[in-house]
Amino acid sequence: MNKGELVDAIADKASVTKKQADAVLTAALETIIEAVSSGDKVTLVGFGSFEPRERKAREGRNPKTGDKMDIPATKVPAFSAGKLFREKVSPGKD
Repeated sequence: MNKGELVDAIADKASVTKKQADAVLTAALETIIEAVSSGDKVTLVGFGSFEPRERKAREGRNPKTGDKMDIPATKVPAFSAGKLFREKVSPGKD
């Protein structure tokens, strides 16, 4: 499902226009991106959490030449699925 298909599904479920659904989805995504990039954790109960994570500096290899190279420490965005989301995707056996 791409963003356009998601907007269509939201518009149908919420009984709003596609333009309104697109505006709300875009605003929500921008807000999550801004919060995580500023170091905050965003938790949507039942869905999951978005947070920044630190990656330590490490040594890697250039796959083309095999030369060693230093990879600097960095921050990366991370998503952890919530319990309800995980259970919906992979229901437990009864």
